[in-house]
Amino acid sequence: MPDPERKVEVGLYGVTKRFGDMVAVDDVTIEVGRGEFFSMLGPSGCGKTTSLRMIAGFEEPDSGRVELTGRDIVGVAPYKRNVNTVFQSYALFPHLTVAENVAFGLRRKKVSKGDIRDRVKRYLDLVQLPGYDERRPSQLSGGQQQRVALARALVNEPAVLLLDEPLGALDLKLRKQMQLELMRIQREVGVTFVYVTHDQEEALVMSDRLAVMSQGRIEQIGYPEDIYERPATRFVAGFIGTSNIIEAVVTGRVGDLLQVEAAPGDRLLVGAPEGRAISPGDVLAFTVRPEKLRIVAENEPVADRLCTIAGTVVDVVYQGVSTQLVIRTDAGTTLVVFRQNSERVSDAGVPGTRARIVWDPEFNVVLADEPTLDKELIS
Repeated sequence: MPDPERKVEVGLYGVTKRFGDMVAVDDVTIEVGRGEFFSMLGPSGCGKTTSLRMIAGFEEPDSGRVELTGRDIVGVAPYKRNVNTVFQSYALFPHLTVAENVAFGLRRKKVSKGDIRDRVKRYLDLVQLPGYDERRPSQLSGGQQQRVALARALVNEPAVLLLDEPLGALDLKLRKQMQLELMRIQREVGVTFVYVTHDQEEALVMSDRLAVMSQGRIEQIGYPEDIYERPATRFVAGFIGTSNIIEAVVTGRVGDLLQVEAAPGDRLLVGAPEGRAISPGDVLAFTVRPEKLRIVAENEPVADRLCTIAGTVVDVVYQGVSTQLVIRTDAGTTLVVFRQNSERVSDAGVPGTRARIVWDPEFNVVLADEPTLDKELIS
């Protein structure tokens, strides 16, 4: 967990990096607390790996500062930075034993043989590979090779460990096992981890905090729950899991909530966004997660405090623990509903059935993006 005094271990301040005419990282500012497991999440080409490489010293920013424990390290050679990197390709030396691979950096630093022996044993024990000292990389599974790469990086006891999609080459089951292992190891050693991934579930499960990136810029930084439950932008809502985005016209107020309308007969309520002046006739875009919704019969009475939208079931997809229902609303939008399979699957619904979607307005999150539709088209 992060240091309680919130000391900043790694800082990127107004960092921009260009490759020719392409802006790979665009005015990015990130602070990572000491002892924090921090992830940079986004699709390919979003700038996350370039940001990591600037911390490591493999790339230099065109503008801005990169700091390590308060010291500007722009221009400092990679080997002089107290950081180590674990890559997706394990980069183990095939002709060396496990112990020799782990000890490689220590030997280059001319650490004493006794200290090398003790530290290699300690870190092989940490990654749960005791007794593997004399094996070659070719005698190890992918997960075991990744553990060796991790031990080799940690044995140097860096202030920050940088991890660039280190689990990308593993199968799904092994990835999940290694996620738990990385979390355990990070807690035990207390080293600051900066982790790059495109896997949303991985970032949500492992991170203390994360930054979501798109097209070289930061979309949102926050705790996993904040990112998932309260996405700031349309991109974050769509990239992290599945989300429904509804655009509607503001028609008035009900208490401290805004009343909005996507189609006649619907009842939609959303909390007023902070710092924005909203008037009747304005168009808002808001999001709500599929698991927050439930389906009732079209003629079933619904409490006034709840949101309701009418539509028709167009698709039903069985997903094991849940069933996904796709609803085409009368406003012409498509909403996804997740229904837990705690009842008979046959009760989930069939295409062509009329239904009403119901949910609590507390789950609605107004997005910062401008709506894509004009109010005339919505109404």
